[in-house]
Amino acid sequence: MITGALKRDIDALWTEFWQGGITNPLTVIEQVTFLMFARLLDINETRDENRMRRTQKPFKRRFDDDEQHLRWSQFRHLGAEEMLPLVRDEVFPHFRKSSTSGSAFAEFMKDAQLMIQKPSLLVKAVNMIDKLPLTEGDTKGDLYEYLLSKLTTAGINGQFRTPRHIIKLMVELLDPRPTETVGDPSAGTGGFLVETMQYLMKEYTSPEGIIEETDPETGKTEKIYTGDLLEDHREHIRSNMFHGFDFDATMLRIAAMNLMLHGVDNPDIHYQDTLSTGFSDKYPQAASDGFDLILANPPFKGSLDFEDVHPGLLRKVKTKKTELLFLVLILRMLKTGGRSATIVPDGVLFGSSTAHVALRRQLLDENQLEAVISLPSGVFKPYAGVSTGILVFTKGGRTADVFFYDVEADGFSLDDKRDPIEANDLPNCLKAWKKRDPQKDTDRTQKAFFVPAEEIRGSNYDLSLGRYKDRTYVEEEYDPPVEILTRMKQLNREIEGDIAELERMLK
Repeated sequence: MITGALKRDIDALWTEFWQGGITNPLTVIEQVTFLMFARLLDINETRDENRMRRTQKPFKRRFDDDEQHLRWSQFRHLGAEEMLPLVRDEVFPHFRKSSTSGSAFAEFMKDAQLMIQKPSLLVKAVNMIDKLPLTEGDTKGDLYEYLLSKLTTAGINGQFRTPRHIIKLMVELLDPRPTETVGDPSAGTGGFLVETMQYLMKEYTSPEGIIEETDPETGKTEKIYTGDLLEDHREHIRSNMFHGFDFDATMLRIAAMNLMLHGVDNPDIHYQDTLSTGFSDKYPQAASDGFDLILANPPFKGSLDFEDVHPGLLRKVKTKKTELLFLVLILRMLKTGGRSATIVPDGVLFGSSTAHVALRRQLLDENQLEAVISLPSGVFKPYAGVSTGILVFTKGGRTADVFFYDVEADGFSLDDKRDPIEANDLPNCLKAWKKRDPQKDTDRTQKAFFVPAEEIRGSNYDLSLGRYKDRTYVEEEYDPPVEILTRMKQLNREIEGDIAELERMLK
């Protein structure tokens, strides 16, 4: 649980960075990530030293004898003028050859730079991070999620954070299992992968494994899921289950740290433009024949040059549009029988170009398109106002019927403020999905209904919900207010008087 006190510590740290001249939210989080990594290296080194003393078994050291002064527990006691040059000139270079339990995080440290120039800011940041509970299970992941929630500005190339509750819905729709492999071709900060881990922890915790904690300040009680039923799958989860790709090194650093703090010690995170010709056709050993699950919210940044796009994608759909290419890529990355939930802009659902229709035909005729979930246009505010939907599909087979759901409210206002509101269709959407039945869900005036694939094929493969939903309009009768009736009668008398006066004048 992340308490009010812990949130205040994060807020104070955030304020210190802004007052110290570092105002880009992504840069702040990156710098905090570096310092958290430095502390985690020292925590893990200490843990292994203690284990070695108990077992007499040696381990691969992260700090040699002449590097002990680079450990967090050593330099955090230094004064401001000593700490800054040591961290900048010695600790950061040390990152390049260091790792945590073989973590892929070290792969992204080769271009790490300390952006903190004020000695006093570094000391304050180190002192605050030293107080954060990085050794406490759920709390360390929650505090990093709270830190990430401060990313309130859109990134470049169409990048923006997917709301946590939308990610949660998509993970629940796919119902991942601990034996599967999960990929995200545009991983960003790793939200889909982290939520998958959180889902597994909740679903695979016995009643005895649930711990209840109460915030002493608010009195609010929260359930902590220990994942005690995942023990047989721990090694697979730590090293083989999660795979993310992105072409933004900063995002990858944050994603790797996010997963590490949520119990995934060695996620397979790669710096890679997955649409490019350089993207390897050979996936990691754990997913050599493709992934079981892919969850994604690909960037919709417009068009690419044909020369930059993997030829295998263009053979399926000849287009420069990234939103179409990513869907082809996801189908390529899935194993036969693999499942995906992917966010797409509405244009993918009804676009009339040859490429749009070809992509939708491929989804229906060569695979099993299972669901089209329409989201309201304000879901991604304040980042963007684009209307979107979620496509749920399975690789292989052929589509018989498609489940449609009309989400009109997601529990938040649809303006830039995104304040919490009571109206929320997401719980009912998941409930309708779990008990879906093409034979029963035929009333198209409802939020959930099925459409036969043959009807969609006859509509040029149009997947827009408005094409098939029957909307009912109720004519409302109402009595005008008394004031309006009184005024209308008065005007009527005045008009009658004017007409009578004109008639007298004409005579």
